[in-house]
Amino acid sequence: MTSAASAAPESPVERSDDAVLLDALQHQVAVFARRAEQTRLGGVGQVRNSMDRAAYLLLNRLDLEGPMGVKALAAGMGIDSSTVTRQVAPLVDTGLVKRASHPEDGRAVVLQLSARGLARLEEVRSSRRELMSQVTDDWTDEERHSFTTLLTRFNGALAARAARTAAEPGPGTEPAERSGAGTPS
Repeated sequence: MTSAASAAPESPVERSDDAVLLDALQHQVAVFARRAEQTRLGGVGQVRNSMDRAAYLLLNRLDLEGPMGVKALAAGMGIDSSTVTRQVAPLVDTGLVKRASHPEDGRAVVLQLSARGLARLEEVRSSRRELMSQVTDDWTDEERHSFTTLLTRFNGALAARAARTAAEPGPGTEPAERSGAGTPS
């Protein structure tokens, strides 16, 4: 004996317009991530793939914000101090970043962009700028502004979510214990 429910043909699950839109968004973000990795959004010409993402982001932050310590650099980038230390080491070794005494506390060390690092960063920025120009060549200025604004907003929302998630307590811990807050440095 079959019930009416089991005898009826299965119908596809109807998805709301919101679900369809969010599925399309997550798919496009995944495609973007793959394409970005494939091209490394490195730019054009000989400079194209010559600087990895971590180095570019570190050099860019030091250029925009000036000399800073490892902890401040890590906090600003939303990553561990140990990760920054590991990523900065080859930049120091190649002379793109230099260590200097903190201007107010000579005992502390800050990282700063060297003249060589700034020149290299400008070379990479120029190459990447040319790539962005080529990719969006048929876009209007308004479309470029809108895309930049929305992508900035999207990245900010992802960063805020990551910060909230990192601050959530683990099983049996308080938020301060998990984040290291209140621990002497």
